[in-house]
Amino acid sequence: MNRAVFELIDYIRAHDGISDKATLSKLAQQKFALTKDRAVYYSPHYAIRFSSTRSNSFSNTVVALSTLQKYDEIPFIVCQVTPTKNNLYLANTTFLRKISHSSQEFRVDNIKGSINGSDIVRTFNDLPNEPEYFEDLFSIHAAIGFSENLPRLVEATNNIVPFGSKFSISDNSLEAILNAPARASRFLQSSEYNCLRSDLDSRVSRVTDAILVAGLIENVNVRGRVIEYMIAGENDEIRNQLIDAVLQGQGELSKFRTTNDLGDYTRVFDQFETATDVKTKIMVLNSNPKAYNIDKLLEYLSKDKSVFMFYFIGIEPDKIVNQVLVSMFQVDLMNSTIILRHWAGRNSRGVTQFQGSTLNNLILSPNNHINIHASRAFLRQLIAL
Repeated sequence: MNRAVFELIDYIRAHDGISDKATLSKLAQQKFALTKDRAVYYSPHYAIRFSSTRSNSFSNTVVALSTLQKYDEIPFIVCQVTPTKNNLYLANTTFLRKISHSSQEFRVDNIKGSINGSDIVRTFNDLPNEPEYFEDLFSIHAAIGFSENLPRLVEATNNIVPFGSKFSISDNSLEAILNAPARASRFLQSSEYNCLRSDLDSRVSRVTDAILVAGLIENVNVRGRVIEYMIAGENDEIRNQLIDAVLQGQGELSKFRTTNDLGDYTRVFDQFETATDVKTKIMVLNSNPKAYNIDKLLEYLSKDKSVFMFYFIGIEPDKIVNQVLVSMFQVDLMNSTIILRHWAGRNSRGVTQFQGSTLNNLILSPNNHINIHASRAFLRQLIAL
């Protein structure tokens, strides 16, 4: 998160007790050269909406969802100006329970409605929605984004029957799932593992220049989709066009979409069926990359030969630091998995993310140690969700 966000927070806190929304917003606009868009003030680094209440109760209408959509890729801060204190909350779509006013026609293809202060969660995944945790919270949101929050908000707002369903686990599939850590351990010791790693390393070496250019894309979701497809995309024509567009700075990369499968690259061997998710990590940024949809993972691991891997690429501005191919059960990776259960819809076990600091360490000092007993316990935890 940019330092400018923390400078804004310090400035607003220094004006606790000002008790005047208009005065505070004018001071902040002048201090930080903010641009005004109706009731929203913004810079390249954040957007903020000031709202005034007589107490800590916060039922005011804050912002239209269509307006929030424009700023959802940067921290969207709501400042509740009370007589004694200026309360600050992150109000990006990940931190909304639902949409309130005039939302009866709200659909995925029809952005309608506004949010109230009471629609903003005060705690997310055990993290208080307070400035001290904004960096951690926004790193979670950045990997999800508006498009993935939208179906959840539609469901929560209009009680629409959600798409999909929890993966139903039979006795046979349970056995296959719980055998996945031992299966992964065997794969890591096999020649097939070395074959897969060499294959992926070779794919990276062919597009290194394009990866470094794409690493400069600010939007974490666009950046990830573009790099992952340049490495693992199945359609050679589309992949080559994408590489050319990146290197030449042409095309609207923000519109590039990929299928939302569990893994980006599949490869079948005699004894193993592998799915590998390609993830890029900008080493100088604090971020929590998406990991996997839990139901999709469990369904995949219910196959007798399935092995799910991650291929992490560490990027600095002028070089690729390292590439590592690790199991989802690698002990540090598994222990750093963030389960976003409360974020998910009713028909889902949820999704997961990884703590970015763990990825940095793993990229710099790779290992593939698996604790099979702990991994089975982790799988049982996922199944029970």
